[in-house]
Amino acid sequence: MEEYDRQDARVYDHYSTGVPGDVEFYVAEAVNAGSPVLELGCGTGRILIPVAEAGVEIVGLDRAPSMLAVAREKVVKLPPDVQKRIQLVEGDMRDFALGRKFVLVMIPYRAFLHLLTVADQKRALRRVRDHLVDGGRLILNVFDPSLETIVAHRGSLGSALKLEGEFVHPETGRRVLVWDTREYRAEEQTLHQYFVFEELDEAGNVVFKRFNPLVLRYVFRYEMQHLLELAGFAVEALYGDFARGPFCSGGEQVWIARRR
Repeated sequence: MEEYDRQDARVYDHYSTGVPGDVEFYVAEAVNAGSPVLELGCGTGRILIPVAEAGVEIVGLDRAPSMLAVAREKVVKLPPDVQKRIQLVEGDMRDFALGRKFVLVMIPYRAFLHLLTVADQKRALRRVRDHLVDGGRLILNVFDPSLETIVAHRGSLGSALKLEGEFVHPETGRRVLVWDTREYRAEEQTLHQYFVFEELDEAGNVVFKRFNPLVLRYVFRYEMQHLLELAGFAVEALYGDFARGPFCSGGEQVWIARRR
């Protein structure tokens, strides 16, 4: 996870916008659960801040100082009563000790997939359980691996560069193209992805280029269920999207699990 003192933190929000409906889903679950809530992998505060604005006390933990710096810049601009409901902590979801318990722990936007070994996955889930009150809940989402996509993207990294989108750089005002290339390594159960950012001048010339690597370990449905149960959780629900639709292979896994 060394890539996660992210060089792209300053522009992360401009191209990485989450999964449709995820903010509203997590806010509703946090309001229903009450305070306090813990978010692991809180990043720049995309979900954390709306939760606090909804009246819930929340602690956000992330291992990337650069992402937390962006989150802090956002927090100081909020009304004082909202600021008081937010605490940001630099830490690793595999090994954290906050000295308190929570009614809800959230791991949004596939952050769990940054855990690249089964041992790390188990460690993180045990730490989550230790920080939950009796009957407290864990909610997380990961993408469900598509076997067709895995087969299509096996091979040499960099063989299929694809334009993913574009945005206007918040500091320079220039147009930025976002490309990516990906490779699935089935034997490791990992996705290796490379983002390429090209910043263009008014004539369309590339004046700045940045490469950002990303490695995720994808998790299949029953593998995730087994991990949760091994760690002392009872699965309450599995949805296929943030509208609480049924699970469908190749879509999203949205898990709600209760501490046993």
